Amino acid sequence: MQNWKTLGVLAVMSFGFAAVGCKSAPDLTPTQALALVQAKYDQTPPVATTVLVNETGIRAGVTAKLWERTKVYPNKLWADFKLTPEGKKAVTLPGGGDVIEWRPENQADTNYTVVVMTVVANHLRAHDMDDLQDEMLAGSGTAKEGKYTEGVNLTGVPQVLDDIAHNPGNKLSTKKQADFALENGTWVLKSIE
Repeated sequence: MQNWKTLGVLAVMSFGFAAVGCKSAPDLTPTQALALVQAKYDQTPPVATTVLVNETGIRAGVTAKLWERTKVYPNKLWADFKLTPEGKKAVTLPGGGDVIEWRPENQADTNYTVVVMTVVANHLRAHDMDDLQDEMLAGSGTAKEGKYTEGVNLTGVPQVLDDIAHNPGNKLSTKKQADFALENGTWVLKSIE
């Protein structure tokens, strides 16, 4: 009987040591995950923002003196707009040069746009991380994934260009997914899709 008691005590102590020796993975909160994603964005080179300029945007740019109309064609629909010195500080044209060629198909063409790029380049911004989900990630014992919103950063852009960027047709944010893995007791960002 004494042997059974001794064996029972040893079993309980062994279980206790095993429980104390096991460490659980540190928690990864959405706030911490978002900080890891933003740190990655901050390490990458800043990017210019592509802005689609519709008819409302063309008019706003003229009013703000970012560009001025230099030529109207006989069909009264087409026009050329030259970037002003102030406009050259705010935008570049994808094909180079300094003339925006406005060429809608017809008077009813409300979807016509031209593309400009901001001179100011900024780091992308991550926000609105959803709750994290456990996942299987090749080469990682413990992994999580989270969906979040990636947005452009218009800091330093003239207000009129910021307003034009918010016109219909512009895509200022995208839903993305980030994968995280626990490595040596620390959560690391593995990929962004």
